Amino acid sequence: MSVLHKSLPSLARLASTSAAGKHKVVVIGGGAGGLAAANQIYNAFQAQGKTLGDGDVAIIDAAKNHDYQPGWTIVGSGLASKETYRRSLDSLIPQQFAHIPQNASGFEPGANQVVLADGSKVSYDYLVVAAGIQINWDNIKGLKQAIADPSKSKVSTIYSYETADKTWDLVRNHKGEGEAIFTQPFGVIKCAGAPQKMAYMADSFWKSQAETSNNHSTFITGMPTMFAVPHYSKALDAIRQKKGIDALFDTNLVEIRPDEKVAVFEVVAGEGKGKKIEKEYGLLHAVPQMGPLDWIKKSPLADSVGWVDVDQGTLQHKKYENVFALGDSSSLPTSKTAAAITGQTPVLTHNLVTLMETGKVGDAIYDGYTSCPLFTGRGELLLAEFKYGAQRKESFGRFTDQAVPNRFFYHLTKDLMPRAYFSRMLKGNWYGPRGIFPPQFLPS
Repeated sequence: MSVLHKSLPSLARLASTSAAGKHKVVVIGGGAGGLAAANQIYNAFQAQGKTLGDGDVAIIDAAKNHDYQPGWTIVGSGLASKETYRRSLDSLIPQQFAHIPQNASGFEPGANQVVLADGSKVSYDYLVVAAGIQINWDNIKGLKQAIADPSKSKVSTIYSYETADKTWDLVRNHKGEGEAIFTQPFGVIKCAGAPQKMAYMADSFWKSQAETSNNHSTFITGMPTMFAVPHYSKALDAIRQKKGIDALFDTNLVEIRPDEKVAVFEVVAGEGKGKKIEKEYGLLHAVPQMGPLDWIKKSPLADSVGWVDVDQGTLQHKKYENVFALGDSSSLPTSKTAAAITGQTPVLTHNLVTLMETGKVGDAIYDGYTSCPLFTGRGELLLAEFKYGAQRKESFGRFTDQAVPNRFFYHLTKDLMPRAYFSRMLKGNWYGPRGIFPPQFLPS
C-alpha cells in the first residue's frame, strides 16, 4: 500500500502531461511570469473556497530547468555558483497543474487553441502568455563562435546559464593585457542594468587585487544614456566616472573577430551615424541583442513589433478578451525584469479571475512598476524603482536616497531576493513593492 501511495503523485503528473483535452487556464511558459501567474490564479480561487480542479490550470513549456536569471550577475561576479540558482522545472510546478512538456509554436485565438511544436493542439477557456524574450545570438557576427571558447576568445556573457560562470573565469584571470570592454546593445533587453553591473563588479574585484588594480575598462552602449530614468542615469554616470570607467554611447557591437581580439562597433545615432569603429580588447563582456519570439511575432496576438499586444493597464489582450500576457513577451512599455512581473501578476490575476467569474474584466490597473537593482561594487548597490513615464516609485525613498548605493540594498538583492523568488514569488505569494502583503483587490 505504501508503494502505491508514493507512486500516485507521479502517475497523476504523467497523466496531466497529455496535450489532449481542454483546460480552463493555459499558461505559456514556465518562467518567472508563468509560474507566478498560474499559482496566483489558483490561490485566488482557493482563497474564495472555489478551488480549481486538477488539470484546470496547464503550463506549456519544454524546458527541463528553471533558472533564477537575476542571479547570473552574481555568478559572473564570482559570488555564487550557477547551480545555486537552478531548479528542475517539474519540481516547481504544483501537482494539481497539468504540465505539457512541449513548446508552443502558434496561436489560434478564434478557436481558443494553442498549437504545439509537434502540431497537436491544446484548448483553453483563458490564455496567459508568459513566453519570455528571444536572444538573437546571430545578430552580432562572430558572437556564437567567440562564446563557444571563452578561454581562447576572451569573450563571454552572463546572459546564458552556460556562460555566466565563464564570465567570472575571464574576470578573475584578466591581468590587464588589453582593454576590458563591456557592451550593451541598442534596443530592448531583459534586465537592462546587468551590462553595466558587470563593468562595476569586475572593476571592484580588480581594484581589490594589487596586481590588477590598474586594469582599465570601457562601457560601450547602443543606448544614449546610462539608464532610462534620468535621476538614476545621472547618478550612475557619476559612479562610472568616479571609478575611471570610460564610456561610449549610441554605439552598438556588431561583430567580433575573436582570433584577432577585435570588436567592431557601429554608431547608431548622431553625426557619426553608420560609422564603424574597431577596438582591440583583452576581455569582452558581450551582451546579445534580444526581441520578440519569432513564432509570437508571426501570430495573431502580436503587435506591429512582435510583442503580445495587451492593454498596458489591465494586461488584457486588445482584441481577444480571454487572453492576457505579462513579462518579457508582453507589449507592456516597462523594463523587462522579474521585479516587473511581481507588480504585473496581481493585476493580471484580479482581472482574469474577475472575468472568469463575472464575464467582465476586473478594474485593477498596472502602473508600470519595475525595479533594477544595480550592483555598483562589492558591498554596494543602487536600487532603481520606477513606473510608467520614468517616474520613480521607491520602496525606501522615505528613509534614504536610493540613487546612492548602500550595503543594505546589496544584501537585500544578493541574499534575500533569491530566497524570496523560489519560496514566495514563484508560488504566487509576492506582490511587487508590497512584498508579502497582497493588494486589497486580491482575495487572501
